[in-house]
Amino acid sequence: MLIEFTKMHGLGNDFVVIDAIRQDISLTAEQIQFIAGRHFGVGCDQLLLVELAPHSDADFRYRIFNADGSEVAQCGNGARCFARFVRDKELSSKDNILVDTHAGQLLLSFAEDDLISVNMGIPQHEPALIPLSTEQEETLYTLHIGNEGKSFGAVSMGNPHAVIQVADVQQAAVEELGAALESHAFFPQKANIGFMQVIDKNNIKLRVYERGAGETLACGSGACAAVVIGIEQQILANDVLVELPGGSLKIHWHGRGHPVFMTGPAVSVFEGSIEL
Repeated sequence: MLIEFTKMHGLGNDFVVIDAIRQDISLTAEQIQFIAGRHFGVGCDQLLLVELAPHSDADFRYRIFNADGSEVAQCGNGARCFARFVRDKELSSKDNILVDTHAGQLLLSFAEDDLISVNMGIPQHEPALIPLSTEQEETLYTLHIGNEGKSFGAVSMGNPHAVIQVADVQQAAVEELGAALESHAFFPQKANIGFMQVIDKNNIKLRVYERGAGETLACGSGACAAVVIGIEQQILANDVLVELPGGSLKIHWHGRGHPVFMTGPAVSVFEGSIEL
């Protein structure tokens, strides 16, 4: 089976994007792992499928698979690449594109300076909806990793996030602590773990250990989650510039009951085909 694809990235968070409308696509977890492999495959953090939206008012269906082959519900950087892909491939000429995901619908909009803005939906704070293995909602939760307690905020942006505030994001134990928390029993569906350094109310630095992928150069939903949690903790304003290893994202959130808006770039790197 020969599959045509586009390699893309959003701030270095890289994707293999596949048109599953003009191609008949059915991938196993093992095939996705092969494509995502950086030595023998194409290499990517996630694989994205562009599909028709069945029985919906949406323009497309947006599906996301981690490098380990697991399907997930949300990816903000991928959403921007999705919008760029359907525009470049002339699948849609709309300035506002509505897509179905497993986390609900997303609105993708082309903004100024060739950036793309994504309405990421309303954050979910209830433990059962994140999900967390607790019934009581807290601003800060604490888990013990070894003999040390770690406090963090938690929220769902269509996928579960925990965010730890650190003094210096460059010195944070992202690999060690991220791996330990990602698969902790407190997170029944695992979690993305963010490490946030607050510069001031409008600027933060962030590194994210993504479930199923490890640390990536950027995580759009992670940037949204960090800002939401920072606002909930009254340490951030409503508009925040998030500096990630791969670049910066603009995040806006007006508070509970309102959607989060994320604005940033999406870049096509090359076209190719791969035999499976």
